[in-house]
Amino acid sequence: MKIWLKRKLSRFSRSENGSSTIEFAITFPSVIFLMLSGIELGFVNLHHSMLERAMDLTVREIRLGTGAAPQHDEIKDRICARAGFIEECGNNLKLEMVQVDPRNWAGIDANPDCTDKSEDVNPVRNFVNGLDNELMILRACAKIDPVFPTTGLGANMQKDDFGQYSLVATSVFVQEPR
Repeated sequence: MKIWLKRKLSRFSRSENGSSTIEFAITFPSVIFLMLSGIELGFVNLHHSMLERAMDLTVREIRLGTGAAPQHDEIKDRICARAGFIEECGNNLKLEMVQVDPRNWAGIDANPDCTDKSEDVNPVRNFVNGLDNELMILRACAKIDPVFPTTGLGANMQKDDFGQYSLVATSVFVQEPR
């Protein structure tokens, strides 16, 4: 009985049948993990670049425009119209505009105030239209749903209670004289 078992185990250890299946079973999950993380990273970059571009175009329009300075809702609508890939932009975007003194720099709060669908919507955090030749900081924070929220990068991103991550775009400009 021992000799028979020894021969079977020896033959089994030398056999190469099914070796490609084992390699596939080991490498397939990691390849899928990397592929889904790459797709998620691509969408994060797409959303962020569209938000940055929309902010740049809107700030340029504000900076060069003559006449009345646009108010919060108008600026938000302009950004949302230009940021094509941000879903429900009107609900998921929060703006903050602060006047700062360039000679006595204090900056703004490092933590942006973003909307969170799991909480009650707060009013505008701070939004002050600048006077002529004042330095203004405009910050937009958008909440985005991950494409693959349970896999790869989407599972490891810092998200709010509703499962969305934050994208922040900041722009600085000087209010031109009218």
